[in-house]
Amino acid sequence: MSKIFDQLLEKRHFSHDFLQPRYEAAVDPFSLTDMDKAVERIKCAVANRERILIYGDYDVDGVTSSAVMRESLIAAGVKQENIEIMLPDRFADGYGMSSRMINRAKEHQVKLVITVDCGSRNHAIIDELNIIGIDTIVTDHHETDQDIPKAVAVINPHRKDYPTANLQCLAGVGVAFKLAEALVQVGLIKNGQEKWLLDLVLLGTICDNMLLTGENRRLGYYGIKVLAKTRRPGLNELMMRAGVKSLSAESIGFQIGPRLNAAGRLDTADLALELVLASTPIEAAPIAEKLEQLNKKRKTEQIQAMREIRERGISDDPVIIETGKWHEGILGIVAGHLVEEYHKPAFVLTETTEGIFKGSGRSFGDFNLANALEHVKDSIIGGGGHAGAAGVKIEGNNLYKFREQINDYYRSLHLPDQSKYLIQHADLDLTDFSELSLELLEELKQLEPYGPGNEEPIFRLKNIDLTNVTRMGTDRNHLRLDLRDKNGKYLKLVAFYAPEQWLNLDPQFDRIEPLIRLTENDFNGVKSVEARLLDLDILQN
Repeated sequence: MSKIFDQLLEKRHFSHDFLQPRYEAAVDPFSLTDMDKAVERIKCAVANRERILIYGDYDVDGVTSSAVMRESLIAAGVKQENIEIMLPDRFADGYGMSSRMINRAKEHQVKLVITVDCGSRNHAIIDELNIIGIDTIVTDHHETDQDIPKAVAVINPHRKDYPTANLQCLAGVGVAFKLAEALVQVGLIKNGQEKWLLDLVLLGTICDNMLLTGENRRLGYYGIKVLAKTRRPGLNELMMRAGVKSLSAESIGFQIGPRLNAAGRLDTADLALELVLASTPIEAAPIAEKLEQLNKKRKTEQIQAMREIRERGISDDPVIIETGKWHEGILGIVAGHLVEEYHKPAFVLTETTEGIFKGSGRSFGDFNLANALEHVKDSIIGGGGHAGAAGVKIEGNNLYKFREQINDYYRSLHLPDQSKYLIQHADLDLTDFSELSLELLEELKQLEPYGPGNEEPIFRLKNIDLTNVTRMGTDRNHLRLDLRDKNGKYLKLVAFYAPEQWLNLDPQFDRIEPLIRLTENDFNGVKSVEARLLDLDILQN
């Protein structure tokens, strides 16, 4: 083990069990409240050959959860023709259980509805299902009320009566997988068969930005191995079009995930589900191509929205509120980019029907969007979400009032400097480039998949010389820096869409301390260590 890797493990308090978690060291699925009730109800459905409706969500977590639940039920003995899946439409249904689902359940003579990645706060819909004799099992990972719906079972690690917090890291797909593990324990699913679901568990967990520690470390560690040899033609077709060369949290989060999400953002999430469930490359190929084109359209519209906002400039208010004629499916992404670029909470809104604006908000640090929307509820039609992400609907004639109220609320909190939450911090300081070897890169791969709680390591380079600055790209807005350590060893740094201050660095006069992530360069079969420039301090001479 190299000195750097050893120091990194010590700083993060990672043990051998973290590097190589045992698959058998799972948290008992029956520790989840109501798991026993869900299993008994599924046993009954299998025995009576009942029709089952799976109701999911339109993001990657919802799509993968739906597929995991479907395959688990089939493995447990439910006939494929007795399973329906319904994913909500982002524009017609919004998030959560839709009333349209009740008609779908009646139409297909369903006796049991199983939700994935939703349902914990859909009391009224579940009550309606009860009245017409349809049972419900809720599997979810979102925050719950004190009172839970009157379902046969509500499996959610955030239930107030769940005794421990050891599964609160799970995504919706993780909760669905725990139900599959429970079905293995009682003998409905053959032991080991559930492991082939872990590629989907990995995708949903990473794309939902969940903590990759605890139970998710076990699921992620084995999930990336299963994804590397996935049996799903759809995922293979998608990865080929996305140009995925190696599997990592980065390739999942920035290449695979956005293409699956593009379906629910710009069209229907059913496309992503069809891709995941496709049984042959011939069936999968046209769907993967359509997702590729949707993702290109999503990027184009997103870039255009950001360009419009930059050109007109943002206000000095502590909370950004931007309105425009943009596709509803890109609003959350644009709000997230505004947070990254301007270090302020942001709402991005578009007019969906005459006089009605709908939008998404993103935040960070101590400014809780759910609390903020509760505070300004008299200026909105409705809204809600989490601390860091929320949706909102507003009448056009209340936009000014909303802007004033939410900014006044932010100011009233007297929050200390929030930009500290967006600053990246180094794990270790380095001065000797000879320690940055291909062997170190191989060791770092043992930490994959990266994510919250297990971020990709960041290093600060100190006592180094800047020898060359090169602008790259058609618009000359990408950057290459050549550095030399005190022993004469060189390292190349690359930054895409670099800020002007970095592009104007002068090797003769500027001394810097960069923050980097290590990368592997493979040019004509020759591999070498390079680095991605994340941030830098320009030192005073």
